[in-house]
Amino acid sequence: MKAVLSIFVAFTGLGSAADHPNLLVFLVDDMGAMDTSVPFSSSGSELNQRYHTPHMQELADRGMKFMRAYAHPVCTPSRVSIMTGKNAARHHVTNWTTPDGADGNEQGDPHLAPPQDWLRKGMAASEKPLPALLKAAGYQTIHCGKAHFGSKGTFAADPKGIGFDVNIAGSEIGHPASYFAKKNFGDGRNHVTGLDQWNGTDGFLTDVLTKELCSAIETASKQDKPFFAYMAHYAVHSPFQENPRFGMNYPNLSPPQRAYASMIEGMDRSLGDILTKLEQLGIAQNTFVIFLSDNGGDAPIPNDRTNPIASGNAPLRGKKGMRYEGGIRVPMIAAWAKPDATNPLQASLSIKPGSSTNDIVHVTDLFPTLLGLAGAKDVPVFEGADLRPYLRGDESYHRPQWLVTHYPHAHNNEYFSILHEGTWKLIHNYVDGSLELYDLAKDPYEQNNLAKTEPERSATMAKTLDQHLTEYGAQMPEQVK
Repeated sequence: MKAVLSIFVAFTGLGSAADHPNLLVFLVDDMGAMDTSVPFSSSGSELNQRYHTPHMQELADRGMKFMRAYAHPVCTPSRVSIMTGKNAARHHVTNWTTPDGADGNEQGDPHLAPPQDWLRKGMAASEKPLPALLKAAGYQTIHCGKAHFGSKGTFAADPKGIGFDVNIAGSEIGHPASYFAKKNFGDGRNHVTGLDQWNGTDGFLTDVLTKELCSAIETASKQDKPFFAYMAHYAVHSPFQENPRFGMNYPNLSPPQRAYASMIEGMDRSLGDILTKLEQLGIAQNTFVIFLSDNGGDAPIPNDRTNPIASGNAPLRGKKGMRYEGGIRVPMIAAWAKPDATNPLQASLSIKPGSSTNDIVHVTDLFPTLLGLAGAKDVPVFEGADLRPYLRGDESYHRPQWLVTHYPHAHNNEYFSILHEGTWKLIHNYVDGSLELYDLAKDPYEQNNLAKTEPERSATMAKTLDQHLTEYGAQMPEQVK
């Protein structure tokens, strides 16, 4: 999908909050596609029996599940893609940013290094981010939780810099020093700021952020214009600390895995509490919700490549940072907070309850979808595709069924690019130049590398991958002498 030259966006006038829907993005950090009791695999997973996520199930029952939703292998690139509609290969924030702007690349192959000029300090000031465009359209914009769009002192470090009217606890940090209010959410450079009123209490960060967002939504609901609320939880990122409200539900798990399961359930309760708040305020039927994660799962469960059933994203292979499906597949649901066939806002987007699609979708798709719901005209088109035809049940519609993932860094896996074409997946490993080819229709768990038995397909897909990377202006790993 080619970018348009103009980034000017014209909007229809907003008469009142009743003319356009409220928008809620519920983003979880490091949640894998299997970290839920809601199956995001046709075969299901033993992990679906472990976790308790009834509110995710309620949301899925009200709307649509995206069974093949993809993100970048690590967090900041996905978050910038959500905000810009651009693939990370185009926006050049290809790895996570650090508070001080240093390169967080892990030690990898001694002969390769990340691109020298990747945007290690985060989102470029030249971008026109989603909240700024929604704000210009007349929306109130609320950020709550983890930002991680840029390093300290940069354009995007404070969410207000990219167009949010309200910022609750968002900064340059990528994970909390502590989830416990009694420890003042930790100290040092990963201290969570903006929550001093909770210091010394028994609060848990996930619960505190939920209460803060519900309060901000209540305030916004009293204004005569719609709101965009971006709930970006720090959970379920490490440190893995047990949420005392839910740990007792997992008595047979080891302490780290019990902590992780309690964090999953706490995140799910947050979703339920926010949906309840919308109902109490009488605005649930006017609020559109998208639930997703920013990359593959990172659960404290052994990840054995030769025995995927033992891995943290079983039966998918791999985890956060890896080139395999467990590193880039994420759970994703879209629904009205309260389906109502008589509601005028839902008339043009009536989502079939309990529906799903197996098409490839991507985090960049949120950008045109949300701007479309907001009534934007001349929306800038980059890699994202509008998902509303799926939601309407248009079976003839398919967003482009190819996808590029570019990671010229080292974290769990090293220096790779991926091309998905339908159910085929090609991986180019830059360390040794090797290719991996998988037919996900027959081999969804990536056990049988077909690169040598399908040389023509491998070569053709490798050429196509290079063409897309060139079009994006992708930055490549560099040789170290």
